[in-house]
Amino acid sequence: MELPAGYVARAPRVGDDLADARALHVLVRDYTLAVTGSADYSFDDARDELTEPGFEPARDGRFVLDAGGRLVGNAFVHRKGDGGMVNVDVVARDDVVRRWLFWWALDQVRAGADGHGAITVDHGCYRDDVPLRNTLTENGFRLATTYHRMRADHTAEVPAPAPPDGVVLRVAGDDDGLRRSAHHVLMSAFTDHFGFADQPYDEWLEHHERRPVFAWSQLWVAELDGRPVGVLECDDRFAADERCGCVAEVGVVAAARGRGIASFLLRHAFATDAAAGLAGTLLHVDTDNVTPALRLYESVGMRPVLVIDAWRAVVTPG
Repeated sequence: MELPAGYVARAPRVGDDLADARALHVLVRDYTLAVTGSADYSFDDARDELTEPGFEPARDGRFVLDAGGRLVGNAFVHRKGDGGMVNVDVVARDDVVRRWLFWWALDQVRAGADGHGAITVDHGCYRDDVPLRNTLTENGFRLATTYHRMRADHTAEVPAPAPPDGVVLRVAGDDDGLRRSAHHVLMSAFTDHFGFADQPYDEWLEHHERRPVFAWSQLWVAELDGRPVGVLECDDRFAADERCGCVAEVGVVAAARGRGIASFLLRHAFATDAAAGLAGTLLHVDTDNVTPALRLYESVGMRPVLVIDAWRAVVTPG
């Protein structure tokens, strides 16, 4: 498959001048603004994507530039776990460029199968993005699950919640033991969730160390009678554009569910964000989740503000 005359494709560059990160930011920001009415993508997001552990730009990324040298499309392949699951992300307004990027990305997935008989490929799509949805369908993707972005507004002081009986909340900070506890809880709590792939501790640690919108002071471990059972992980991905905090992960191991720990963790995030002067707190929830998560978030005053569908295809090598 070929690009239109005058268009060129190359790998993204990760350098000190951050020129490609800036170009990526503009491309995706303008694209999402046109689709959703909100930018929904920051410069930190762009840097994070280009430097994600395990992402090799020459192998896993492609930029498409027009005749004037302007970035008009990108494709990224992010391998998860042992490589049997892959996230693909394609952004382009032009139909031909978008189709070429899908062709390139799926070809890379097949080439990197590493002995797997089949690769599970996931791609997110805003519900209102009809052109992308059509291209996903053309490439054999099918709707797999739906995520809602939920929001809690903070228009007044939010009091710190009282923990459930027997629960103590600890901030991870520089404590390697608490970080390891958080990793273990997350890997246990999300085992049956859509798109889960087990991530070794060292890889998980590196990913967090390199994220510009995350600090270890934003990771808390809930202990029940001295045992780690819950985790709250927040970050600043929406702070610049939305003046909102973000709950990146909130999870409770199965044996400790039903005790009010998850709602306590969410209210702790709300109180923290309100105290920081933020206008709200955002998170994403899989509405086909194995736990009744949507009801949980609604019960603490959150409301849906955006719908993002997850599409899935199975690709075989060759």
